[in-house]
Amino acid sequence: MKREHFVKVVEEALDSVPQEFRSRVKNVAILVEDFPPNQSPPQPGQQRRLLLGIFHGVPATMKSVFDLPTGPAHIVLYQKNIEAVCSSETEVRQQIRQTLMHELGHYFGMTEEQLRDV
Repeated sequence: MKREHFVKVVEEALDSVPQEFRSRVKNVAILVEDFPPNQSPPQPGQQRRLLLGIFHGVPATMKSVFDLPTGPAHIVLYQKNIEAVCSSETEVRQQIRQTLMHELGHYFGMTEEQLRDV
């Protein structure tokens, strides 16, 4: 999938987030990169867990008015890894939305265990 199309799908996924949550997301950049730093491209037939996305920043529940400004938090989606675990554009769209929702969960202060329960 071309990067421009992938980004458009990410924007559509972000637009699908319920308004009550979307309105609470402040100062968060959504970025798309091919692979995480230090990860070599997956080899054909290679089985391993791939990092699909990551949240960098201070969760909203941990922020304080006394914190020094650090710039925006950001979520990175890894396009090539998402594509590697999907076999169709429909699956890519679903995985983008799922990964974005997962990382937004971290933004809102949820742990991995809490996200698994949801």
